[in-house]
Amino acid sequence: MMVSTKGRYALRVMIDIAQHKDQGFVSLKDVAERQEISMKYLELIAAILNRAGYLKSKRGKTGGYMLAGEPEDFNVGEVLKLTEGSLAPVTCMEKTGCVGCKRAGECYTLPMWVKLDKMIDGYLDSISIRDLMEGNVG
Repeated sequence: MMVSTKGRYALRVMIDIAQHKDQGFVSLKDVAERQEISMKYLELIAAILNRAGYLKSKRGKTGGYMLAGEPEDFNVGEVLKLTEGSLAPVTCMEKTGCVGCKRAGECYTLPMWVKLDKMIDGYLDSISIRDLMEGNVG
């Protein structure tokens, strides 16, 4: 599992917007400047988060983005799965979880990968955006 810049930046965007929620809708330009992310890439990430219902958007002079809930309502696992597609530790588990693999029945390492996948999911799903903001990652 390798988390790309898209996944890492999506978390930074969620945190940044949450930190500035008292301002109402936050402009992507401000987020781009604070996070040092190109506007074009940031627009792509914001669109993904908006389509998934994690962000709300508003057009116009006072427009921008805000969280569609509270920071504790969103966990790291769901943001990363949304942007990365899969967090599987090995490629054979990415799309089907080895369903249909002709070697699955004789794969001695499969139980280890399945357990690791569950551990990763459990850990990342247990961390909220609020936890990241407050440094509560244990």
